[in-house]
Amino acid sequence: MRVKILFAALSFFVLPMVVHAEVVPQSRAEIGLSFAPLVREAAPAVVNIYAKRVVEGRDSPFSGDPFFEQFFRDLGTPTARVQNSLGSGVILDAGGLVMSNFHVVGGATDIRVVLNDRREFAAKVIMADEQSDLALLRLDGAHDLPYLPLRPSDEVEVGELVLAIGNPFGVGQTVSSGIVSGLARSSASLGRGYFIQTDAPVNPGNSGGALVDMAGRMIGINTAIITRSGGSNGVGFAIPADLVAQMMAQAAAGQNSFARPWAGVSGQTVDAQMAEALGMDRPVGIVLDELHPDSPFGKAGMLPGDVIIRLDGADVNSPQEIMFRLAVAGIGKTVPVDYIREGTLRAVEVALITAPQSKARDTLTITEGGLAGLTVAQIDPALMAEMDLPLSAKGVVITAIVGGLQRSGMAVGDIMLGINGVEIGTSADVQAVAVSGGRGWTVDLLREGQQVRLRFRL
Repeated sequence: MRVKILFAALSFFVLPMVVHAEVVPQSRAEIGLSFAPLVREAAPAVVNIYAKRVVEGRDSPFSGDPFFEQFFRDLGTPTARVQNSLGSGVILDAGGLVMSNFHVVGGATDIRVVLNDRREFAAKVIMADEQSDLALLRLDGAHDLPYLPLRPSDEVEVGELVLAIGNPFGVGQTVSSGIVSGLARSSASLGRGYFIQTDAPVNPGNSGGALVDMAGRMIGINTAIITRSGGSNGVGFAIPADLVAQMMAQAAAGQNSFARPWAGVSGQTVDAQMAEALGMDRPVGIVLDELHPDSPFGKAGMLPGDVIIRLDGADVNSPQEIMFRLAVAGIGKTVPVDYIREGTLRAVEVALITAPQSKARDTLTITEGGLAGLTVAQIDPALMAEMDLPLSAKGVVITAIVGGLQRSGMAVGDIMLGINGVEIGTSADVQAVAVSGGRGWTVDLLREGQQVRLRFRL
């Protein structure tokens, strides 16, 4: 017993001495275990954004009523009100290029950007993309500003320490710390995006702020959280820096809208059951369900049933990953694609193109008769991409509805099958029926894969 006590005692006094002899702090930051030097370097490049937008509405006595509002939404005097939004942004170059979220500045009529040193600048959006939730701004009269360098997304690893910098709840610039808790995140609740996940607290107002690594490089733009209470539960998401870099490159090339390559394919993640049916030893990749006749993947020789496992040198395991890899590669390039067909690994080169637009799109707006205010167009790959239509879509799609026809139940994105018993195949068919019709209408539509029949009188 005495020997054991003596050993423990010796361990208590000797071991700490050995540890201190081997690990000597090299800086004041190491002594204080502080993020302060990193914050001093990175925080000046993160800004607060105040945006105003005009929202159209109506003063209705039924506004807010859970039952009657749906029937009397067009009742009342048209009004316009100013909606304010608060978010964050990141300076990307010394000349005042700032990246934020689309949901922060999209549709804004007045944008003010406040720097960390309290200087203010007016700003305008020079490129915005709702699908990726990114918006690029230019500050008026700015120069010699601090900015953050970007880090390639494929270098980021799970477990890395990160800082989230932004303006949560409008309290002022705030820094929170955590780790990268997941990569290649995508789900129905997050839309069609592809994200870096972090447990660094991200709250309302952090949107558009920076997710920064320990070298002061930006690895992503904070954009969303999953929460039940409205506050951070440690599940935050950031848009990878590679997509930010691609938007910057397109803006520098003079483009005013973000363009992403068109795949022209649909597919699903391979699960264990599919892997067994396909003769694979483990679930990996995306199995193709459908290819459009104009798909660049199809033109490269790929077929339904092929399993894509790698694109442009990176493993892919979800449709969102394929869309992300295509977007960051950019239009006009050719990328290698590895895929499995009947147990054999194959490789092809796929040219990245924009969605083809037909010369015979035949966009048509009805200006008279019972369907006045309806705009339709012939479906082509470009419309499929713009309106997120299925690859099998054909015929005529509704692209806009104005006026009293908004009460009919028809919606933008509906594919028209028939009107008053007349089959619709072209825009001219819609025009012919619209002129000959009366007050009563029966419209057959395809909406999200389901056939819908509407009856209304105007």
